[in-house]
Amino acid sequence: MIARMKKLLHAHHPFRIFLVSALLTIGLGAWTVYNKGLEALWLFVVLVLLEVTFSFDNAVINSRILARMSKFWQTMFLTVGIITAVFVVRFILPIVIVMLSSQHDFINVLHMALHQPAAYSATLHSAAPIINAFGGTFLLMIGISYFMDRNKDLYWLKRIEKMMSRFGRYEVFKVFVMLLVAMGLYATADPAHREAILAASVLGTLVHLALELFGDYFSARQSHARVLTGMAAFASFVYLDILDASFSLDGVIGAFAITNDVILIIAGLGAGALWVRSLTVYLTRTNKLAEYRYLEHGAHWAILALGVVMLVKLYRVDPPEWFVGSIGLVFIATAISSSVLEKTYADHRKKRSIAQKIKARLTKI
Repeated sequence: MIARMKKLLHAHHPFRIFLVSALLTIGLGAWTVYNKGLEALWLFVVLVLLEVTFSFDNAVINSRILARMSKFWQTMFLTVGIITAVFVVRFILPIVIVMLSSQHDFINVLHMALHQPAAYSATLHSAAPIINAFGGTFLLMIGISYFMDRNKDLYWLKRIEKMMSRFGRYEVFKVFVMLLVAMGLYATADPAHREAILAASVLGTLVHLALELFGDYFSARQSHARVLTGMAAFASFVYLDILDASFSLDGVIGAFAITNDVILIIAGLGAGALWVRSLTVYLTRTNKLAEYRYLEHGAHWAILALGVVMLVKLYRVDPPEWFVGSIGLVFIATAISSSVLEKTYADHRKKRSIAQKIKARLTKI
């Protein structure tokens, strides 16, 4: 019994990794039932699932970056990062966006969010073009930067990824592509939001470039280090938080289609964010990215697809939340399946080769 408990509480065991998220989710669910009734519990569960499906591919990217960070910065990501993800990104940041778009002060918008949720939701939806333009271009930059890497030697969708990798020889090519996207949005988007969309899309590209340059500069100074520390780790920490914001803001807007209760939205999306962080830790500690060699590719294809969806929304095309959330799951599930099938086939060939060698030796004898 004691041995089994030690195994369950091991740092790499899923029970320990997901325990805190499970307990906090149960606690928030109980609070929801006590204060808002059983009907609100169902909405809470839907919001948790919405956040997890929207950010599942985010967890894969996070785990790759987190694995290179020192223990201190990993702890910062899982403590301070949780506060940032739940309170700042999913509560304060939407309020700031509404404040800027409605020209109200912070206190008035906070009062609106808590006591006039319908008006707050409408104002936040009016800022959706800016959010989608920034988030869409930022996510596109992540995907393009990953695939336009001339040093890549592993390909999942080989023909497409090899072609994209060749363009990595030209450092400015991805910037050229994103400027074309920004100009295309400016020329074709709603004239009422044209300037704001252009500014937001250029800002999304610039923020990614700035973080990339910032991280590369300090990483180069630690090129021989196995883990990132200091400013290099801080750059990765900031990058993860902005990536989380790009994913979550679209989820916050989608959450208002489910309920106008801001507190319930924070509780549901916050609990979902906890599960995503736990999933990140699980992938990092168990080294699943090495086991499923195409998992990272699938996550980046999902990010590219989500970036495209956010930009398509600028043209008043509003795909259902279940569809948007399932895009990432489909790419990741397919990537995992490909990894497993390839490994199974390789193992089968290896066993067959060994059997043939043994048979050949026995024949000689």
